[in-house]
Amino acid sequence: MIHSLRISFFTLLFLLAGCVGVDIEDYADSEPRLDIAEYFTGTTRAWGMVQDYSGEVQRRFTVEIQGTYEADTLTLDESFMFSDGETDRRVWTFERIDAHHWVGTASDVEGHVDARQYGHAFHMRYPLEIAIDGRMITFTMDDWMYLQPDGRLINRTAMRKFGLTLGEITLVFEKTGQ
Repeated sequence: MIHSLRISFFTLLFLLAGCVGVDIEDYADSEPRLDIAEYFTGTTRAWGMVQDYSGEVQRRFTVEIQGTYEADTLTLDESFMFSDGETDRRVWTFERIDAHHWVGTASDVEGHVDARQYGHAFHMRYPLEIAIDGRMITFTMDDWMYLQPDGRLINRTAMRKFGLTLGEITLVFEKTGQ
């Protein structure tokens, strides 16, 4: 009986450990340092793709971003061009709270988004409504950015619904001008 209780206890611990995510503060000492205001001020271009739950690429796209930073406010005007010819636009506004914390809003995101940057990483989580087969579905976007030594920024976003990852977005950003 005690043996089966121990097995059950360790099985439960193992399952719970799988639910624990990465804490952005773990990257505090990593290099190169990312400051999103510094990185996105000026012109940035990104190439990306959306994959479904099986890993199949559903869409590819490019993004042109015009960034301005004034009085602790970063504004990102993003213009999307999808491989099927569709276009979209999103405007993010981030207010710097301190060296590590930002509060963001976007034209198509409901409410305020808490975002944090430590070391080479930036993280934010937010709800986003996305049109799929003519229906609007709200996903929780778990968005991570990682600055690389060559100056490129890699962005991985998990699209979750009811705690399940149903899709992923991958982008690579590159500075194109100031």
